[in-house]
Amino acid sequence: MRFLRGKTVGAVAVLMLCTGAANAGTFPDFGYAPPSSYKGTLFRLSQDYPKQLPKAPLPAFFKLLPSPLSNDFEKWRPYTEAARKYCLEGNVDNDWVVQKNTVRHWYHAPWQHYGPLGREGIHGLTKEAQIQVKQLAPTQTSTGQTYAVGIYNDVGGFTFGEVWKNPQDPDPSFTSKPNSFHDGTVVCKPLFADVDLKQVPFLVNPVLWQAYITDTFASANRTIKNVALIQMDFAVRDSRVPGTGWVFGTFQYNGAVTGKSGWDNLVPVGVQWGNDPEDTGDSYTNKQPTVTKINPNLKQTAINANTKELPPTHLGWNGRLDGPVDNPISACMSCHMTAESPQLAPMNPTFQAPDKVPPVGSKEWMRWFQNEEAGVPFSPGAQSTDYSLQLAGGIANFYEWKCEQGGVFLDSPNACQQAKNLRLKLMKSNTPPAQVFKILRDPSLEELH
Repeated sequence: MRFLRGKTVGAVAVLMLCTGAANAGTFPDFGYAPPSSYKGTLFRLSQDYPKQLPKAPLPAFFKLLPSPLSNDFEKWRPYTEAARKYCLEGNVDNDWVVQKNTVRHWYHAPWQHYGPLGREGIHGLTKEAQIQVKQLAPTQTSTGQTYAVGIYNDVGGFTFGEVWKNPQDPDPSFTSKPNSFHDGTVVCKPLFADVDLKQVPFLVNPVLWQAYITDTFASANRTIKNVALIQMDFAVRDSRVPGTGWVFGTFQYNGAVTGKSGWDNLVPVGVQWGNDPEDTGDSYTNKQPTVTKINPNLKQTAINANTKELPPTHLGWNGRLDGPVDNPISACMSCHMTAESPQLAPMNPTFQAPDKVPPVGSKEWMRWFQNEEAGVPFSPGAQSTDYSLQLAGGIANFYEWKCEQGGVFLDSPNACQQAKNLRLKLMKSNTPPAQVFKILRDPSLEELH
């Protein structure tokens, strides 16, 4: 299909979506097509979701879950190394064109193409957070930006297929109590940084991808640039884990490990399986790291203490797990726990007007650091999307698009009201609310495939 510009895009998307076809092509691949001067391959959404729940055994690394669960990372090392292999196997060799993976099946979340943060057309990367000065290293004196792409294994892909079985009426009840993602769901997400590599020592010998991204975080203009692998996250649905039913983990790139470019330079930061709701302190928060400050009081986070392997990193609030390009006053499980539809709460207590931000460590603050079981919504009146922000965001994007298109084919008489209710109340930035603004696109640049 050729690339179309401007208002024609909406009609094409309507045509694609209202067919309800079960084969590939039901959902658009990306929102930002690179210019015609680009001659390389284009991203394709892996969307042939399984029609039946896969019956294969659970991933082999499930047998490596520590028992009892421990905040000693070395007891987790075999598990994290096996999870990394599970994510990379068959994907690295195929430049993450997951449809070519002959080892196992992987799928993308639909409706990440829409909006100013939407998928670009080379590697399917979506725009994430801004990188603040000195967030990565003391020598980092300029800001940057982050892009990422997430994939779900066949067990997770089955659930996406259930939620989006009717492309015109996504149904999050498949992930909300009494339902949830099924055991064996694995999510992998490599993240890439657009930053001055000379300012970040651990990004030596980088893995580089081309991507069609904005010039800066605050810009709407896009160009083809190189971005560097900086982090890879994973999440695993496992009902044996008390309190949440999930394990989250993250890796940080360190090009000094092998002395050459490669995905083997991803070293573990740690794992998290709960939010440590009893820990209300703030002494281990470390926004501009010169060392990695490990909080020994946390019982549901395990951080890699090997300083020869892991470069200094800021972690999350009071030492909870987070990656180098994540928000240092949040945590992996904290923000993902808020995933719901409609999204009635922000991802972090600071993502509100200044007069609404609760005192750090207060009861109101700690709402974001409780433990919620899989499938339990964060807010009364919402349905859980079970720790999947991509699922929550995709549903919100879908209804916002309905509103922008005048509510075509919508059963409800008021598409815009529904879009308003479903719009994510979050900021994909670490800047204070007063500094965040909506990035607008010139309609003539809006290209949809």
